[in-house]
Amino acid sequence: MPKEAGHKKLGEILLEYGILNEGGLNQALKTQESEGGLLGEILIRLGFVKEEDIVIALATQFNFPYLPIDNFEINPQAVKALPIDTVRQYLCIPIDRVQSILTVVMSDPSNAQAIKTIESTSGCHVQPFVATVTEIKKAIKRYYKLEFPEDNNASVNVSKISFRVAREKKTEKPTQSPPSTE
Repeated sequence: MPKEAGHKKLGEILLEYGILNEGGLNQALKTQESEGGLLGEILIRLGFVKEEDIVIALATQFNFPYLPIDNFEINPQAVKALPIDTVRQYLCIPIDRVQSILTVVMSDPSNAQAIKTIESTSGCHVQPFVATVTEIKKAIKRYYKLEFPEDNNASVNVSKISFRVAREKKTEKPTQSPPSTE
């Protein structure tokens, strides 16, 4: 993983990892300019990338670890730490609990209010991870028996990943740049 990934734009990360080519990025950027919307949503809608590609790139961009839930055995005791209302509200699922640390996979781990609420509700310190909305909904459906309206459009899923908020907060706060090596 590149050291400066947190400073790169989504399109740059997708290009760097070979997920997207220049032509696809340019087409998506033109669509974004004419129609508006989030680049990730547009790339998925145009068929250039998958939802998972966007989440991995965003996780890289904002330094949140990505955890594909399908590859993880969820601890039923951890699930009991959060009520269904909290899970639904923040589109998250607790997957493990070790003493007072609750590992939670979220669609938006940059949401400080969600973290605060989850910590208050569970009485645990939250260790957040990010996963795709589709993966999270599938796990919630399995462990909480909660049904979601059918999402026929992938962009509906991605739009709920509000990393835009994190990006805006990141640009509001002055950040200290690493020393230049040039």
